[in-house]
Amino acid sequence: MESIKKKRCRNCKKLFLPDPRNTKRQKYCHKPECRKASKADSQRRWTKKPENLKHFCGPINVQRVQEWRKKNPGYWKRKSEKAIGALQETLNKQPAENTMDTTDLPSGALQDILNSQHIVLLGLIANFTGSALQDDISITVRRLLQLGQDIFNNSTHNKGGQHGIETAHFSRRGPPGAQTVQLA
Repeated sequence: MESIKKKRCRNCKKLFLPDPRNTKRQKYCHKPECRKASKADSQRRWTKKPENLKHFCGPINVQRVQEWRKKNPGYWKRKSEKAIGALQETLNKQPAENTMDTTDLPSGALQDILNSQHIVLLGLIANFTGSALQDDISITVRRLLQLGQDIFNNSTHNKGGQHGIETAHFSRRGPPGAQTVQLA
């Protein structure tokens, strides 16, 4: 088996080990800016070939492009940040397992309050983080989700937990100027 010799990248001029499957033709290293230069060079060489000089010209290609544009209206428009959407998934209410008769309970009982679980969850997270800002709650929800997934995956694989109070990266205090939320 032959040893692979290093080559000098045509873009950054640094030595690199080419891919063993493509040692004779690879002229650029793996860095993103060098891959981009490789792609530009490849396209430049392709368009200079005589058989490709008029590839994008003529009435057939104009018609093809016009038909594609009709099928894909607005493809060139930038997507606004509003279209991306925030972390606002609705939480599905879970059916109550307790079939106890609640007619004798006073109004405002815990069961009645928990009918709006997602609102309680948001209040709990806001109280927990010390911030009611949507961005802070979003970050905390992502961390809680990841933590829950890690705990669930470890418990189903019997590997033991790797998250403790030391690794749960939740801020003890909110950002400066945040007010503490007191639940009634």
